[in-house]
Amino acid sequence: MKIALIQLNIVFEVKQTNYERTERFIQEASQAACDIAVLPELCVTGFSKNISAFAEDGDGETATILSNMAKTYHINLIAGCMEKAMGLEKAKNVAAVYNREGTLVAKYTKIHPFSFTQEDRYFIPGDQVVTFEVEGMPAGMFICYDLRFPEIFRSLVKDVKAIFVIANWPTSRKDHWETLLRARAIENQCFVIGVNRTGTDNHGLHFPGASHIFDPFGKDLCAGNDSDELLIAEFDPAEVESVRAAFPFLQDMRPFKMVLRS
Repeated sequence: MKIALIQLNIVFEVKQTNYERTERFIQEASQAACDIAVLPELCVTGFSKNISAFAEDGDGETATILSNMAKTYHINLIAGCMEKAMGLEKAKNVAAVYNREGTLVAKYTKIHPFSFTQEDRYFIPGDQVVTFEVEGMPAGMFICYDLRFPEIFRSLVKDVKAIFVIANWPTSRKDHWETLLRARAIENQCFVIGVNRTGTDNHGLHFPGASHIFDPFGKDLCAGNDSDELLIAEFDPAEVESVRAAFPFLQDMRPFKMVLRS
């Protein structure tokens, strides 16, 4: 599996510029024969709270453009977008997956809005984990703050070989980002692909890139810095089966009860 991790330096609320830069990187990924290209959380707008101006219908402009890019460059694509929440003034923070024909094959809504920065005031939480297949590899996906909640990763891990995490994760907590990505890979014995943005947003918040692919043993296969915007790496999904057969830790998971004592 050959993956392009696109650490886009997102231009805040300037969709056309982000479309153009995204297409350039996707074209490069296609020319390098990548199977899948992965973009960060909210890759078209940045972390805008201007819901009325930038949230779109599920089949709106951004969805159409991303679908066309996937089809034009014959590449699977994962991208983070802002989508209207039906009948509400809030939006959904989603990760969408398009196949090589440009067909939408999966969509995940971020389960944990980041209340520390009031994301929950503007975005509704999702309530479902999502799995999908890319080039025959079963996979799951989460968004940014979800990374701090290992229980949702564990809920799908027996059904997947890789988990994608797209993010706008700041430099001030870069160590947490990298540590948690590695931990999710080790404890779930699968590949974890984290794709984060670079640059500085309109609030002066800096983002480190630091995109990674960790293998089922927690080995770092790919590491971005704060200036790289396109990283390409390969791994063999079959390694997951080998690791889980040699070290069948997941088979030892057991139900338990919590006892509260007064």
